[in-house]
Amino acid sequence: MIRAAALALIASAVLIMPALAATPAETAAALRDKALHDPLAHELVTSLASEVGARPAGSAAAARARDWAVAQLTRLGFRNVRVEPFEITSWTRGREEAEITAPERRRLTILGLGGAAPTPPGGIEGEIAVFHSFAELTAAPAGSLTGKIALIDQAMPRTRDAAGYSAVSRGRMRGAQEAGKRGAVAFLVRSTTTSSDPIAHTGAAHFDGARIPAAAVAPPDAERLAALAAQGAVRVRLVLDSAEAPATAWTVSGEVTGAERPDEIVAIGGHLDSWDVGQGAIDDGVGVGISMSAAHLIGQLPIRPRRTIRVVLFGAEEMDFSRKAYAAAHAAEAPRMVVVSEADAGSDHLYAIALPRGGAAAPQLQPLAAVLEPLKVAVLTDPARETGADFASLQQQGVPVIDFKTDLSRYFDWHHSALDTLDKVDPAALNQNVAAWAATLWLIADSDIDFRALR
Repeated sequence: MIRAAALALIASAVLIMPALAATPAETAAALRDKALHDPLAHELVTSLASEVGARPAGSAAAARARDWAVAQLTRLGFRNVRVEPFEITSWTRGREEAEITAPERRRLTILGLGGAAPTPPGGIEGEIAVFHSFAELTAAPAGSLTGKIALIDQAMPRTRDAAGYSAVSRGRMRGAQEAGKRGAVAFLVRSTTTSSDPIAHTGAAHFDGARIPAAAVAPPDAERLAALAAQGAVRVRLVLDSAEAPATAWTVSGEVTGAERPDEIVAIGGHLDSWDVGQGAIDDGVGVGISMSAAHLIGQLPIRPRRTIRVVLFGAEEMDFSRKAYAAAHAAEAPRMVVVSEADAGSDHLYAIALPRGGAAAPQLQPLAAVLEPLKVAVLTDPARETGADFASLQQQGVPVIDFKTDLSRYFDWHHSALDTLDKVDPAALNQNVAAWAATLWLIADSDIDFRALR
C-alpha cells in the first residue's frame, strides 16, 4: 500500500506527470512522455562535444572527459560514482600523406588506422594490389603480395540496421593483418562509410602479430585507384607517422540504487572516448547522453526501482580495450547483472528493441509494446544477439543483453570522421531514444524478472 501510494504521488512530483501513476506500466508511460521534452540529453552531448571535444583514449582530453563525467554524474545525484583506471596502449596520429606516383601524380585523402605501424621516416612506396572484398584478400596465396600495398575497394551499402557495416568492417579491422601475412608492406582500405564524399573515415586495425602501416582512403580516391589498377600497374607512396605508448584509461560509473534488490544490477552506458578527428558527438556523445538521461529520469522519481541501474561510461572503446578490462574487474558481479545494454549507434530514430530470449513473452514485460507504440518502437520477438562492444565480454560470461536498434541509414556518413560533429544530433530524435530507454529500463529494474530462466 505504501508503495502504491508513492507511485501515485509521481503525478505531482518532480516529473509533473499527467495522470496518477499507480502501476509500473503507467510510470513507464509517464517517463516516456517526460523524456520527450527533457533537454538534459542534448545539454550533456553539447557539453561533452564542445567543452571536451575529441578525446582519444590515453590522451589529456580523455582525462578531461573522465573529470567531466564525474562532475556530471555527481551533479545529477547519481550514487556510488566511481572511477576505474585500467592500462592500455595509446595510439597517436602524426603526419599522414599519400599520393599516386604512377601512372599519374595525384594526392590521396587518407586517415591512418588506429593501432597500425608507422612507415619509415621517408615513407614507403609500392605497387598496389586491388581486392574487392576481405574474402578476396584472404583467398590470395602466401607471398603473393610481397613488396606490394594491398587495397580493399569495397563500397558499404546503406542499410537501416548494422548489416551494411558488418558486410565491410572486417576489411578495415583485419585487412592489414591478412595483407601482411601475404607479404604486403602496407595496406589501404576504402573508408567504411555510406558517403561518397571525399572524406576519409578512420577506425581501428587489429593485429595478432606483426603490424604494417595501414590507412583508410576517401571513397573517390579508392575508386580512382581501382580504376587505374584495372588498366595497368599503379604505384603509391605513403607517409604514416604514428606513436604508441603505455597509458591509462578510465571508466566512470554512477548508480540509481535499488530499493529492494540493490545487488541486482541493470547496467547501461556509452563510451567516453572518441577518435581524434571530430567532436565525438554521435560516436559516442549521444550514447553518454542517452544513458545518463534515461537513468536520471528514473532517479528523479519519488520512489526508487527495486533493482539498481548503473550507468557505465567506458574509457577506451574505439581501440577495444574497455570490454575486457570492465568484465575482468566485475566478474564477481556478472551473476547478479540482470541485463546490460550500450548506446553506441547514434541517435536517429530508434525503431525496435530486441530483449533477451523469452523476454518479449514474459508477463512482466507485456506492457512494454503498448508503452513504446506511441514512439513507433517495436518490441521484437527474436532475441537480442548483441549489444555494444563494451559489454561483449560480459555477454560471453552469460549476462543477458538488450539491443536498442537505432536507424543507421545516415550514421555511417559521419562515423569515425571529421564530420562527427554536434550539428548531426537532432534533439527530438535524441529524446525519442531517451524515452524508449527510460520506459524499458524502469519496467525491468522495477521487476523481479530473471532473463536467465526464460526460454
